[in-house]
Amino acid sequence: MAEVKFDVIVVGGGPGGYVAAIRAAQLGMKAAVVEAEHLGGICLNWGCIPTKALLRSAEIYHNIQHAEAYGLSVKEASFDLAKVVERSRQVAGQLSQGVGYLLKKNKVEVLDGRGRLAGGKAGARKVAVEKDGKPVAELTAPHVILATGARARTLPGLEPDGKQIWTYKEAMVPDSMPKSLLVVGSGAIGIEFASFYRNLGADVTVVEVLDRILPVEDEEISAHAHKAFEKQGMNIITGAQVKSLKKSKTAVTATIESTDETGGKSNDIKVERVILAVGIVGNVEDIGLEGTGIQVDKAHVVVDEWLETGESGVYAIGDLVGPPWLAHKASHEGVICVEKIKGEPGVHPLATGNVPGCTYCMPQVASVGLTEAAAKEGGHKVKVGRFPFMGNGKAIALGEPEGMIKTVFDAETGELLGAHMVGAEVTELIHGFGIARTLETTEAELMHAIFPHPTLSEMMHESVLDAYGRAIHF
Repeated sequence: MAEVKFDVIVVGGGPGGYVAAIRAAQLGMKAAVVEAEHLGGICLNWGCIPTKALLRSAEIYHNIQHAEAYGLSVKEASFDLAKVVERSRQVAGQLSQGVGYLLKKNKVEVLDGRGRLAGGKAGARKVAVEKDGKPVAELTAPHVILATGARARTLPGLEPDGKQIWTYKEAMVPDSMPKSLLVVGSGAIGIEFASFYRNLGADVTVVEVLDRILPVEDEEISAHAHKAFEKQGMNIITGAQVKSLKKSKTAVTATIESTDETGGKSNDIKVERVILAVGIVGNVEDIGLEGTGIQVDKAHVVVDEWLETGESGVYAIGDLVGPPWLAHKASHEGVICVEKIKGEPGVHPLATGNVPGCTYCMPQVASVGLTEAAAKEGGHKVKVGRFPFMGNGKAIALGEPEGMIKTVFDAETGELLGAHMVGAEVTELIHGFGIARTLETTEAELMHAIFPHPTLSEMMHESVLDAYGRAIHF
């Protein structure tokens, strides 16, 4: 089989891989993407995008049920679950096709199949491509970027069966609406599914092994979200773990045990479905790592600050290299990696502290930078500002008075250390503080910035002012 030569070969066509390939093409490099399933990866096909479509349907249904609060009358509101799921899949399909168009537009060659490292020598790496177990092509390039993503983590005794015990994939395409549901894990994935099913009427229980939900978020934000979810009727159990799942024809019985120091108390709950949301692990298998200098740590490939592995000329990006497991982080790493390969001026290693995190539940949660606790643990003397949604005119007009924005500053330098939000549309606001951190903005610039009125963004300004005792509307 003849070898086809490229400047860069990307194994994986998700948000890290396809962005890396397009950026390489923009820089004049001959690039190829090898993708075994769907362009856009898990994010576009089974993660970020289709879940947001589902959540949007649930949000609209929720608002219809509360139409009277807006002076409107809607009789006998209902939903068609099959159509809700169908819309979600159509959105994913449309965007996957869009990725294909972008790659074609940028003259990136796309190969349908599974790619794996197949040796090489100094200055040339080799990638073998197979489809249905048969060789399709053999590619060579001085640079190979591994972007094979990750998959749902499972725990012994809690293995999914795709019918009663789901991963995120089955949870996105239910054939019927469960009346009761247990979500194991309260990170972004778990809470988003809990929010979706609760807003469509399911009895939802969330179990989290740690002492609070959304444990990577600031403690105040987690507490606020916890209260909001319970107000919606969600049952939340923290400091506990699911010890076992026993299936019958119509239900799953979960044994839940407390993890407190007293030795733990256990109780059983019976539900129709279980969603496992206990993290993800990198797809490090069957990509040709054996016999190379590439190291794997806890199912993630080890890379340096420029995303290069221990094997010269081989790089890895995105979920494959570990947290934060976010599509926008993967895309940014793809750009950094390619620009470093090309020798572009001004390229910088990824600043993970400037990567925003978003959870699209109701209410939404978003953050960037250090939590208050992490800032103090890091030796900072801090100034903290807070502003409630209740004090904002736009929030009141929208009928969204619950939420808050919190900012954390270094008391000595004025550096914005972190920003944390819970409430309506905060995932559309957090980028403002992300830009501020990228520009190394202090409280002075943020105080002098003019925020339009009436907008939710005014709360960002007020939170900054509050940190320095200058809040106007609170």
